[in-house]
Amino acid sequence: MNERIVFFDGVCNFCNFWVQFALKRDKKDLLKFAPLQGKTAHELLPKFNINPEHITSVIFYDNGKVYSESDAVLRVSIYFGLFWKIFYSLKIIPSFIRNYIYNWISRSRYKWFGRRESCMIPTANQRKKFLD
Repeated sequence: MNERIVFFDGVCNFCNFWVQFALKRDKKDLLKFAPLQGKTAHELLPKFNINPEHITSVIFYDNGKVYSESDAVLRVSIYFGLFWKIFYSLKIIPSFIRNYIYNWISRSRYKWFGRRESCMIPTANQRKKFLD
């Protein structure tokens, strides 16, 4: 499966903001998106011993490999173009530090940014990039 899928919390306002951010920067249409609450996540992620019901992280499926937490965000950024590839250099920061910050934001995201009653509905132009 030669795909790049960003799995995100479909009811999280911050996660939806981040997806909109990614959609605007994915000029070459290399990324697909699917909510963790959707069919694609429930079919694909268990193959990697990931239960989408218990995930509080963005998950990035990139051509057969799965990335989570800060690794997922950094890996997605390399598909945004030259400037954002420089952002990937944050990978030099040890993962336990990056993930500590990532998880702190993740734990507080509903409190800080709120939550939706349902997953976002993509626009007609965005629909081709969404799997569920």
